[in-house]
This record gives sequence, structure tokens and C-alpha cells, in this order.
Amino acid sequence: MAATAAPHIGDSVIIERIDFQRLLDALRARGYQTIGPTVRDGAIVYDEVTTMTDLPVGWGDEQAGGRYRLRRRNDEALFGYTVGPQGWNRFLHPPVLRLWQAQRTAGQQFVIVPEERDPPRYAFFGVRACELYAIQIQDRVFLHGAYVDPDYQVRRENAFVVAVNCSQAGGTCFCVSMASGPQVGDGFDLALTEVVEGERHYFVVAVGTEKGKAVLDDVPHRAASTAEVETATRIVAETAAHMGRTLETAGLKELLYRNLEHPHWDEVASRCLTCGNCTLVCPTCFCTTVEDVTDLTGQQAERWRKADSCFTTEFSRIYSGSVRASAKARYRQWMTHKLASWVDQFGTFGCVGCGRCITWCPVGIDITEEARASRTGEPANAKAREGATHGDA
Repeated sequence: MAATAAPHIGDSVIIERIDFQRLLDALRARGYQTIGPTVRDGAIVYDEVTTMTDLPVGWGDEQAGGRYRLRRRNDEALFGYTVGPQGWNRFLHPPVLRLWQAQRTAGQQFVIVPEERDPPRYAFFGVRACELYAIQIQDRVFLHGAYVDPDYQVRRENAFVVAVNCSQAGGTCFCVSMASGPQVGDGFDLALTEVVEGERHYFVVAVGTEKGKAVLDDVPHRAASTAEVETATRIVAETAAHMGRTLETAGLKELLYRNLEHPHWDEVASRCLTCGNCTLVCPTCFCTTVEDVTDLTGQQAERWRKADSCFTTEFSRIYSGSVRASAKARYRQWMTHKLASWVDQFGTFGCVGCGRCITWCPVGIDITEEARASRTGEPANAKAREGATHGDA
């Protein structure tokens, strides 16, 4: 039965697993398209979910450099994995978007037809702390700079965020080093900590906004006890203590600027395939290109924005050719942007420590080891690369 006293922002309540479907139903009843983790093609991916059975019930994952595998857990946890290959940016900053159309009038003048901005109202289920931090980083880029991206603005303002505190760390996670997790910070409407203890299965839910508070009115819940809140806190603390990677960030920006010609860049380039996987899975990357197209009659033109990567030679091409023709130059650009020049641009690192770039690199290049090599002058950890170079991805 729902609690008689409505919770306040900052309060913690309990939702039993048996009532979790009611949370999905409450959001869908309010017109949200509920997006959450699902199992597809051997990975955890984000897609529309309508029932609890759409979630990765009882699934976990194993991650290492160049390796990702799903595995069955010994319980029925709904969020017992870390992160998959996708970020939430594909819904907030879609990889393909038409910016405007133009039509030729009878007087042979082109008239710009503005795009109507009416994207779906998304409710995101299962946003991890590092992912929420990544969304806030993109907010700085698209909302808080000199220019506002109108499409991103509409999508972001309409989004409802159900965050989830991590109950385990992945083999390539280093969010503690980046101060982005595993405890969810601000910016959520509701934040869950999943607790599975023997026959008990429940969620400790923190209320973050008035929107979140209103949704709970339609979901059976009760006030959390002190012991239940302490259990949730302990779960997150244990996760923080078992990170798969670490990254020393003190003085890192200056270190990378000083070592732009470090010989280790050549060693990285000898392994890098310049495939761009690291940029495709990164939750903060936002590079795009623009394409103009016309119909065969010449009466209509369109401008499209499409996702791009700094690992392609075309991305930096000018009239005389690409300014980053080598793998060395492109990897150095990506890493120094994430960990150095991003700080100058936006006041924060462009990395949140989710570890995706390590997991999904076909040859297991590890950004934490590359940063460590620049700091010490020693080659990157050969043992960490050994398993990733045997085609295990």
C-alpha cells in the first residue's frame, strides 16, 4: 500500500520488486517513452521497455580490455550489470538529424523551412552515475555555452531520469578516479539502489525532484528504514572500493601538454586501428559533420547533421588534405582532448571513467595505462594488453 505521507525531495523510500512494474506504468501513463537496458545481440543495449521482463533480469557482464561478455547471475537482479556499449547521448544528441529544409518558390527564391522540434518525451531507466555525469557534461556543451542546441534543449528538458547506483564495478571502470560515481550525484528525478538479500528484493529510492515525487504517488512505496538506507550506502561503498582501473588526474592536463612529442605515442599508434570505436561508445563524444543534399529537380535542399569521429581522416580534412593523417596524431588528439583541452574548453574532463573505450577497443588500448605511461615514461602495461590482442573482443 502506498505511504500515507508523501515523501519530500531528499527522502528515501522503498519500492518492492513486485511493485516495480507500477513505476514503468506510471511514467508511461504520463506520456513518457520509457527507455532502459535490454539484452540484444549478446550485449546490454538501451531500447524501449514496457515491462520488467524487457529488462536484463538475472544478467551480469564481464569486461576487460577488448573483451565483453554477458553472464548469468545467481539472482534475479534487474540492474546487475555495469554499462553496455551505448550511452544515453544517442537519445539526447541523435547521430542523424535533419537541421532544416529549403524549397524553391515560383519566383526562384529559396525559402528555409524550419524543423519542428517535437521529439519523444523520454523516461530513462537505469542511468548510472558516470552516465548522468556525462549528460551533465554535454549540458555544458549544448546548453550553457555561447550557443544553445535547440533540439538537445527540447529533448533534455522533457527527459525524466531514473538513475541507478552501481552495486558492482566492472573490470574497466574507473569512475572513482573521475569523481563521477558510483554514487549518483544530482540531476536525477529518482535514484534507485537495488538490494537483493536472500528472499528479499527491493529498491531504496531517493527522491530528487518534484516530478519524481509526483510519480511516486502512483507507485506503492513506504518510508525507508535507517537499516535499509545503511544497506544501500554499504553496497555503493563496496562498489567504489573495487574499481577495475584507476587514473591519477592530478596535474594530468599539464602532463599531457608537456608530452605531445612523447615517444610512447608511436607505440600506441602501432596498435591503434583508428576504427573510432572509442568515440562511438563514449558517452561524452559529440563530434559531428554536416551534409547538404538536394533532390533531382533542384527544387528542395536539406541540411543534415551526422555523427562523426576525430579518428577519420575526413574529419580534419581541409583543402590541402587531412591535418591529422597519422594514427599517432588522431589518437593523441582524442586522448589529449578528453583529459586536457576539454578542461580548458568546458571546465571539466571529457572522461567520466565508464571504461567503455577500453572494453570496446578491438586491441584493448587502455586510456588509464596510456596516461600512466606519459607520467612515468614507461611503456604501457603489457600484461593488460596481452589478453586483448588475441582476438577476444
